[in-house]
Amino acid sequence: MTNINANARNLQPVFHPAACYESPASVLTDSELSTPEKRIILSSWASDMYAVESCPALREVPGMSHTIRLADILAALRELDGDNDNDDPPRGGGVPMRLRRPWAAVQGRAA
Repeated sequence: MTNINANARNLQPVFHPAACYESPASVLTDSELSTPEKRIILSSWASDMYAVESCPALREVPGMSHTIRLADILAALRELDGDNDNDDPPRGGGVPMRLRRPWAAVQGRAA
């Protein structure tokens, strides 16, 4: 019969990858991980669940001894996608949908 506790210990790095990786760069350079596995780890780190309350540009991942910059995580994800142009910040969602002059929309309806 298999020892269940031994199996649980072997799975811990999967559930807590910060126990094995210190930075987004260390995830990218791990040759034993597939691209989808790297994406899963980095995406989980980018989650708002780990955002530092007073500084949302930082992530505090359990098991890690330091905070990680969200910009570094997003840069690593872009590298996985083959987008090496890391100078541009990620586009904001929905920004083009916002009205620059909300009063113009109101005037347009009245006309």
